Amino acid sequence: MWRAFCLILVLFGIPAAAFAQADSSDAQMLKALLTEVRGLRKDLGSSLARVENAQILLSRLQTQQANVTRASERLNDARGKLADAQAHQNHVGLDIKRLEDTLSAEENLAQQKELRDRINHSKSELEDSTSIEQQRQAGEIEAEQQLRTEQDKLTMLETQLDELVRHLSNPSEQSRGVPR
Repeated sequence: MWRAFCLILVLFGIPAAAFAQADSSDAQMLKALLTEVRGLRKDLGSSLARVENAQILLSRLQTQQANVTRASERLNDARGKLADAQAHQNHVGLDIKRLEDTLSAEENLAQQKELRDRINHSKSELEDSTSIEQQRQAGEIEAEQQLRTEQDKLTMLETQLDELVRHLSNPSEQSRGVPR
């Protein structure tokens, strides 16, 4: 009887123990897989956030580069207008000098009166030209300031992009979080 009991125990006990060990091994394997999947999901979420931030930053950088280009064009335009105003002012000044030289050499009274009228008209035009030149200088200064401001913003965005690239290339910093 003892032998029969041992035989039954061996026949039914060994497979049950084997199944219990298999279940324990499978459960540990499933736990390990689940932990790995969760880690990969977390890493994927972090990577997607970094990619999204990079896309936003690149879009802002492109927009800012367009702003710098427009500001540079405005500055060039302001400089051109200032140069035109200065050239016109110089031209009027030379006309006045030429008219005054002609007046001093003229003996005909009617011609002298006409020359004086032209000189007075040219002096009035010179005053207007001086006022326009001052406005153009103010416009140039404002355009320079605007360009500097836009360039500073661009430099800041480029610095942020460099920092993001540095974080992406250094895996130890990636685990700490996404740079903003």
